Amino acid sequence: MKKSVIVLSLFALAACTSNAADSSPPPEKKQTQSFKGIEAPTRDDVALQITGADNGGVVKAAAGTTISVALVGVPTAGYQWAPAAVPPFLVADGETGGPTSEAQLQPGFSGGSHWEVFFFRVTGEGEGVLKFEQRRPWEEETDPPSDEFSVTVSASAR
Repeated sequence: MKKSVIVLSLFALAACTSNAADSSPPPEKKQTQSFKGIEAPTRDDVALQITGADNGGVVKAAAGTTISVALVGVPTAGYQWAPAAVPPFLVADGETGGPTSEAQLQPGFSGGSHWEVFFFRVTGEGEGVLKFEQRRPWEEETDPPSDEFSVTVSASAR
């Protein structure tokens, strides 16, 4: 009988000890650093900035100005945006790109989405669809693009 009381006492003590451990505060979580988004790079001479939010819409531009089209792509995975249809009153005037997040500026960071920005000079009046396709350059042109973007540009005299 004495052994039973001792064994039961040990079980009770063990139960109290485990409950005490369960009531201890949880270990502190590591603080995670939050990163801000980065706006698309642009030039000072851009009068109209077109973004992915304008997809399927109509934008107005004045002849003699410069417009930009800023799209988010994944060039690190090979997916690149390229013009597929350009109205005759728009003339390509360069490209640039850059990271979309401050996280991409940290040492050791690789991959991620990037801005791909295309500049066009509006050389005259007219209306037409400016279309981009995202694809991998080594894939067949007959394969459908991984993504598409288009906007109707309505250009008028200043």
